Amino acid sequence: MLSTKRNKSLYIDTEALSTLALVKAGLITPVTGLMDAKTSQNVNKTKIYKGVPFPFSFVLAPKGIKNHNTLTSLQKGDMVDLINNGKKVGEIHAEETFEIDPNERIFNIYGTNDTNHPGVQRTLTRLGNIALSGTYTVEYPPIENAIATVKKAIDKTKAKKIAGLMLAANPLNRAHERIIRETLSRSDLVILFLRKPFTNQGLTYDIRYRALKIFVDNFLPSNKVIIVPFENTYIFAGYNELILDALLAKNYGCNELVIGKNHAGLGLFYDKNRINTIFDECKNMGIRITTIDEYVYCDTCKTLVSTQTCPHGQHHHIHYHSESIMKLIQAGIIPPSILVRKEISASILASLFPNRLEDTQELYYSLMPSSGLLEKQSDEQFYIKLLELYQTSSLT
Repeated sequence: MLSTKRNKSLYIDTEALSTLALVKAGLITPVTGLMDAKTSQNVNKTKIYKGVPFPFSFVLAPKGIKNHNTLTSLQKGDMVDLINNGKKVGEIHAEETFEIDPNERIFNIYGTNDTNHPGVQRTLTRLGNIALSGTYTVEYPPIENAIATVKKAIDKTKAKKIAGLMLAANPLNRAHERIIRETLSRSDLVILFLRKPFTNQGLTYDIRYRALKIFVDNFLPSNKVIIVPFENTYIFAGYNELILDALLAKNYGCNELVIGKNHAGLGLFYDKNRINTIFDECKNMGIRITTIDEYVYCDTCKTLVSTQTCPHGQHHHIHYHSESIMKLIQAGIIPPSILVRKEISASILASLFPNRLEDTQELYYSLMPSSGLLEKQSDEQFYIKLLELYQTSSLT
């Protein structure tokens, strides 16, 4: 006779589910599962796990009254259903429950307990004080699909030199393009890890993905570049982000991770001529970490240059400051092509401001040169043609 006993349940958000899936898929190896109390304490103290740098323990401690009641009533061997948005997405074979200090964990992740820090605020709202260890299974197709995409690309290209770039591309600018090309010039395959955060700041992932794909498909040898969604969960948000990024890139198959000196956002970009292996503690990871200096546009050199190779001063330099470019876009202003490629600007503005003009078609045919054939033009095409008018130089 089948047992009618129901498993107990833990309710987790998509961010926790994604993090569990990353670990289960082996993308944060050597961490492959939830840590018990003894292991957690040791990792928090030493910042080492199985001989590899790892900045904090990997535990599951979801907040909430229902979760607290479940965690305090569990016994070793119990099966626990993981519920996300009302649907079972996995289960845990309970081994041990133990108390944690949320403030200590917050500090280990972010390097601060200051609640003015947005990451600290968000994590405190979702972190409880009882953790559960045990073997688990989860289902999360986005990560499974990403792994399959990378494996297929490596098999197809037979790539040996595989470089990874962590990009926010918020928005994609000319300096992003330069560093991608520089990385590609010395690699068989470049994996662009496009950050997919669990916040609503900046451009949505879909808008940034479309913009990046326009660049890859139209201006690069697309068989040598792939875009992978990077589930940018809370564990990557702290001051130890680089260590986790390096582990992720390595476990996806990269043997090089290319970063800028302001790596947390990659808002500025850098010159490949300055190559350094950073953080001595990363040397046992099995992946080379390459840093590069800042790229700017020099109004005397008339091109993008490294700040280390340009002889002209700051007063000749235009910086690729993502937040400033975003302010233009959010105001509906087309950034100059010197900052953002016109096809990228058109894609983003058409997404942010659909049907912003009552009769775009009339404006198009009133202002733009055309063949005389009345064909419906997209909002993106309108922005592209408008930028071309801005760039007409004979009357300026």
